[in-house]
Amino acid sequence: MTMNAPKRTIVSVDAMGGDLGPAAVVAGLALSADKNPNIGFILHGNKPELEKLVARTKGLAEVCDIRHADEVVTMDAKPSFVMRNGQNTSMWSTIDAVRNGEADVAVSCGNTGALMLLSMVRLRKLPGVNRPAIACLWPSRNPEGFNVMLDVGADIRADDTDLLQYAMMGASYARNGLGLERPRVGLLNVGTEEHKGRPELKSANELIAEAADRANIDYVGFVEGGDIPSDRVDVIVTDGFTGNVALKTAEGTASLVSGLLRDAFNATLLSKLSALLSLTSLRRLSKRVDPRRNNGGVFLGLNGTVVKSHGSADATGMSAAVKLAFRLAESGFTQKLAARVASAGTPSQDQKTQKPEGKQPE
Repeated sequence: MTMNAPKRTIVSVDAMGGDLGPAAVVAGLALSADKNPNIGFILHGNKPELEKLVARTKGLAEVCDIRHADEVVTMDAKPSFVMRNGQNTSMWSTIDAVRNGEADVAVSCGNTGALMLLSMVRLRKLPGVNRPAIACLWPSRNPEGFNVMLDVGADIRADDTDLLQYAMMGASYARNGLGLERPRVGLLNVGTEEHKGRPELKSANELIAEAADRANIDYVGFVEGGDIPSDRVDVIVTDGFTGNVALKTAEGTASLVSGLLRDAFNATLLSKLSALLSLTSLRRLSKRVDPRRNNGGVFLGLNGTVVKSHGSADATGMSAAVKLAFRLAESGFTQKLAARVASAGTPSQDQKTQKPEGKQPE
């Protein structure tokens, strides 16, 4: 008797929104398909162009359903304009595939503001969520190699109840994205003392502390900027303005350090020799902090999972975003997140449960 093939997890992909064009997107899908036989794609964009790109990789056409879209959301497009006039864009089609139940998760490299607004309007917010958030994975000294930080740009404002919801959503993401059973959550502030910070931070500090035991999280209290990449915490909660500034500052600093290190190793013949002797270690470090390998911000608080890839993502970065999307879809993340935000007083909505062998941890 022949066993039925396992059902594929379908990822809806906007092929047209990235800086490097659809070739980089399709190359990333090819990398993902080669590593994962249980994945399938709905690819949105210029169909004739995409068919040529997909045909270059053996077997990719068998796992790709190409949907034609006449228009593209540009990086400088205003979200409100896209919302009024973007029905024929690849981004709109990508989100609607999740809305219609044809795909399990969406991935796009496109305009962040337009993607968030489209996702909010087409997928709708989860009941009880006031402001959705964007969560990113931040390289850290933790055993998993990353911390979760949110919000990093969905909304510049956040009151105390918003920050409480971010804590619950961030903890759920850490459980399903990093496999942490009881995440440690910290609230970003200008100091760790309880008397410091704005009124909404002090109030959120009390709300999260009160909900911690019921939500099965370890609340470590206030944390500072230096704790973001540390092993003191797993989830860092903040408003979108602060989170986005921190993220862009870290990316700029990493680029500066990389350039200065390159200049230092090229300065003299001896330094070039030292670089050659350190090549293995340097490659290991480069791989460890390579933003392409932890590419993907996740929109939290919606009736569907959307992963926002860097606009400049190459094939490696796109493959990383798809891998993250696949893992969250496999874990049933959207359903668990909905249960989590429905009530901060329910402790076991998204904790680990017995699953068949080979499934992703909850």
